[in-house]
Amino acid sequence: MKYLAAISLGLVLTLAGCKPAAPVSAPQGIEVYFSPHGGCTEAVVENLNQATNWVCVQAYSFTSAPIAEALVNAHRRGVKVQVILDDSQETGRYSEADFLNNYGIPTLIDNRHAIAHNKIILVDGYLVLTGSFNFTKAAEEKNAENLLVINDPALAKKYLANWQFHAAHSAPYLRKKVAEN
Repeated sequence: MKYLAAISLGLVLTLAGCKPAAPVSAPQGIEVYFSPHGGCTEAVVENLNQATNWVCVQAYSFTSAPIAEALVNAHRRGVKVQVILDDSQETGRYSEADFLNNYGIPTLIDNRHAIAHNKIILVDGYLVLTGSFNFTKAAEEKNAENLLVINDPALAKKYLANWQFHAAHSAPYLRKKVAEN
């Protein structure tokens, strides 16, 4: 089920009985999605389809064909697309790393951490997609997950700085290493 909200941080804190601090930035809107079957994948794809300049992705698990296809389509439209994946995706059986790499999308592997657990997509310097939602079919169809789509340029700038920090210590994905079974 799809839940949409355009809620200011102050309203949320007031309803919770807390006094809000001065806002750091003024969000233009927040959309909230829940899975299973809550439209998370559809929301990601819709927002990628609207990208005009650039998209940065950071993912722990990435096996969603519709999201990978939306990234390739954005790349074909001339949108600069860059991806950082957890090192488990280098050998993951259903990882979309090969697909992205084969279409010329720069794909990096972050193996600096025990788990590179971030799940974010940044679009055009103003949109942040984040939450527990992994970019996988299971996350959409089986798991209890959440996805926030936040229109907030100041927040997007902070996420981009963190994305760049991780990109700086990540290595280029070259090809899929087949796991021995």
